[in-house]
Amino acid sequence: MMCTPIACWVVNGTKKFWDFMRTHDSVSILIFNITRQCFILVKQFRPAVYMCELEQHNPQIFQDKDMNGCCYPRDLLPATVGVTYELCAGIVDNPELSLEQTACNEILEECGYNVPVANLKKISSYRSGVGVTGSKQTLFYAEVMDSMKTDIGGGKPEEGELIEVVEIPLEDAFNFSFDENLPKTMGVVFGFMWFQNNIAPLLQKK
Repeated sequence: MMCTPIACWVVNGTKKFWDFMRTHDSVSILIFNITRQCFILVKQFRPAVYMCELEQHNPQIFQDKDMNGCCYPRDLLPATVGVTYELCAGIVDNPELSLEQTACNEILEECGYNVPVANLKKISSYRSGVGVTGSKQTLFYAEVMDSMKTDIGGGKPEEGELIEVVEIPLEDAFNFSFDENLPKTMGVVFGFMWFQNNIAPLLQKK
């Protein structure tokens, strides 16, 4: 990952400069457990989210300070304000693996379910960070059963991951999506809405 300025772009006669961050593309997976009719999400601490909350609640500590390498008090806000609900996801950094194989590996590592590649359904690909990164994310859908749970999940501690697996019952999904007191990524909201339009009608027929 690196930050690089884009120079000498002329827009309406004005020379402008932008910074962008070069990052890997990624995959994310909307996981639905058909045994217990619930969505499988992950929760993890996001430093950027925590810092935004810290600045909002304590703007004074950001004044007249050099942001580079500056340490801020950790006891001003609990770490939980930086925790977000997310879809299982991961970067695409192994060219020998297909997007589907990468997604299956992430499901096993983060959520503990052993999902065959054939069980994945591609929903869509989109640009996930158009303002800063421009990277592409591919979203998949996977149905799992309790019998496919072969590991506790939680990510790779050796890579600094600390992930909590959570379950959202199907009947609670709509209210969960729009509860602003439960911080979540847009991927969760989009995934739940896609499910309601494309999968839920099929479940009702069964």
